[in-house]
Amino acid sequence: MSALSSPGRVTSRPRQEPQGEMPESGVAPAEAVEAVRERLDRDFHPASNLATFLTTSFEPEAEKLFGSYLHYNLADRDQYPGLEDLAQECVRILGGLWHGDPERVVGSATTGSSEAAMLAGATLLRRWQARSGTAGARPNLVMGAGSHVCWLKFCRHWGVEARVAPARPGSLGLDAGVVSQLCDESTIGVVSVLGSTLDGSYDPVRDISTALDELALHRGVDVPLHIDAASGGLFTPFVDPELAWDFQLPRVVSINASGHKYGLVPPGLGWVVWRSGETRTGGLGFSVNYLGTNDTYHELSFSKSAAPVVLQYYNFLRLGFTGYRTVHTRTRSVAAMLAGRLRETGRFHLLGDGSQLPVIALTAAPDLKLTHLAMHLADRGWSVPVYALPPDLTDVEVLRIVVRNDLTADAAESFASAVREFTRSAS
Repeated sequence: MSALSSPGRVTSRPRQEPQGEMPESGVAPAEAVEAVRERLDRDFHPASNLATFLTTSFEPEAEKLFGSYLHYNLADRDQYPGLEDLAQECVRILGGLWHGDPERVVGSATTGSSEAAMLAGATLLRRWQARSGTAGARPNLVMGAGSHVCWLKFCRHWGVEARVAPARPGSLGLDAGVVSQLCDESTIGVVSVLGSTLDGSYDPVRDISTALDELALHRGVDVPLHIDAASGGLFTPFVDPELAWDFQLPRVVSINASGHKYGLVPPGLGWVVWRSGETRTGGLGFSVNYLGTNDTYHELSFSKSAAPVVLQYYNFLRLGFTGYRTVHTRTRSVAAMLAGRLRETGRFHLLGDGSQLPVIALTAAPDLKLTHLAMHLADRGWSVPVYALPPDLTDVEVLRIVVRNDLTADAAESFASAVREFTRSAS
């Protein structure tokens, strides 16, 4: 993987205001390219954008392969049967990685984890509707305050009540102790997060699963568990193999992950995998025959480039289990080093220190403004987000740093130096 040697600087040139008109006649390709680049050259270089979880650097061979399949439509299964076979091979690999039976798991490539979440949520809803004897009751979905907004979107679009466990100081995720209190006969499922976008933490999945087992035993309320592993699904198995969070737990029926995060492929790829065909029930598939033969599609979107799927399979072959472990171990090591440098300043409290996902989330001493720190870092070519924690903790302002595989130790030291420069000037 190519490495970031220095952050890209942002120019002070003002943005060009859009005209809102198509030109009367076209221009030469080189002129069009130059115009596009001029419009975009003020933006941060992706590798210095520490706000994003998305992969930003690729091997030349991977970039070439990606370009070769960019114009192949993954939906054209009759025309490109090899692509469909490759996608399903990725599903089987993921199923095995997540301790499922590769011969029984079913799943799909999706346009990011948001579509994967919609499919998983819709399956939970249909499953509940099929077995529910509570006619007229409104279904609900239980999640933690740190869950991704796509789950609230699912609830709004599908008419499901979102039951969100409140955030507490020191715990932004879903706590096993409150799960039983929030679940009832109308609960379609519980969403547990493996790698929060807020602070990089893992929900205590095993404890949540145990709480749901006890709920079924003592109250007869049998609630399935979905794991939103958008960030952790292609990170945790390689660096925390002893952690039980996946299909090892019988309560887990489905898992989603983002290939374009720690799966190390370009943006636009998610995965959703069910334990078996029996758990992907509810008649959500549609038979289509106008592409040549009858085929069933479970995805919400239809046409999409096959290139990200091709790159996912390429990475599985190129890196293997050991290669992924090496890349992610190094990334976590850089995150730990950077967290240590920031802690040494004595001006920050770390909510996330990179020991789970390689994400650092911090609050500042009262005399420091994180928004001012973010502006200082932007002047030096780094993009970092500052945001408020969930509604229960709205007075807490957080700055987050996402460490990816292209942030080298030298670049992390440069980032830490820029932070120290700010703290000294603010003293």
